[in-house]
Amino acid sequence: MSGTIEVKPAPPAPAAARVVRSARRPGRGRRPVRRRRTEAWRSLRRHWQLYLLVLIPLAYFVIFKYIPISNAVIAFKNYSPIKGPWGSDWVGFKNFELFFANPVFWTLLKNTFILAAYTVLASFPIPIILAIALNEIRNGLFKRTVQLVTYAPYFISTVVVVSMTILVLSPRIGFVDDAIGLFGIPAVDFLGDPNYFRHIYVWSDVWQTTGYSAVIYMAALAGIDPALHESAKIDGASRIRRILHVDLPGIMPTAVIILVLGVGNIMAIGFEKVFLLQNPLNLAQSEIIATYVYKTGLLNADFSMATAVGLFNSVINLFLLLAVNFAAKRITGNGLWS
Repeated sequence: MSGTIEVKPAPPAPAAARVVRSARRPGRGRRPVRRRRTEAWRSLRRHWQLYLLVLIPLAYFVIFKYIPISNAVIAFKNYSPIKGPWGSDWVGFKNFELFFANPVFWTLLKNTFILAAYTVLASFPIPIILAIALNEIRNGLFKRTVQLVTYAPYFISTVVVVSMTILVLSPRIGFVDDAIGLFGIPAVDFLGDPNYFRHIYVWSDVWQTTGYSAVIYMAALAGIDPALHESAKIDGASRIRRILHVDLPGIMPTAVIILVLGVGNIMAIGFEKVFLLQNPLNLAQSEIIATYVYKTGLLNADFSMATAVGLFNSVINLFLLLAVNFAAKRITGNGLWS
């Protein structure tokens, strides 16, 4: 025997015991929370100007958007101005059932969907084409002139645009009928024929908004790396090839987001322009959900029914937005949310 004593290491403690001992250590679970709070407070003190700027639009959305949402409860009540939104009698889904059973329901839904889809399909590609064309122009004076001419109509009010449209298309004093009369074609009452209403609405809207929408795509084109164009030139790519393989892929994320937002608002088509262009002769195609809500809620004072119709419209918009965003993410990899 050498006289040395061999000391064996103690066996490891069971997992349960280790958990118990770690749980007994004071302040072990609180340190990450305290650290995050400290870092948040330091960031707030360092960038308080930016947080102050965010506070103003945040207060706007809370006061004028989120708080009024609570009043949508009158869609499920028999609203009485005397009793108020919360004191009125509860009727459940009665207002929705009455709207769905209304003979004009499918007409309103069809007119709204067709008009909005027509607007999205017509107004989506034209600003892209205009932006790419302006991006290829090298004459600065001509480029600025085209930008001014196409951008200016956006600042014309809807009432003025409708008045101009009525004067231009008038069968008695409009120059359109005078122009087609030179070819022996009789005068046409464009605003009185329901078949022309959608075309008048959509293309006047395209004329008014194309220049403004093209600015967004021009900003996206300006962010494309010039080295990509130089590489394409070295490889012998023509101007059309560079547009197809450099410019279009570069603005595709922006285009997808704008398309998703446009489809998400497909049922929330503008009220003012439709109502101003509307007359008893073209009601077959000009009566949409927005004008029906106005006539039902304000003119007939049926606030519960009008709120129910508006809530139904908003829910359809929400589902369309989520569906199109999901499809865009699966197809192109780009969407509103990552």
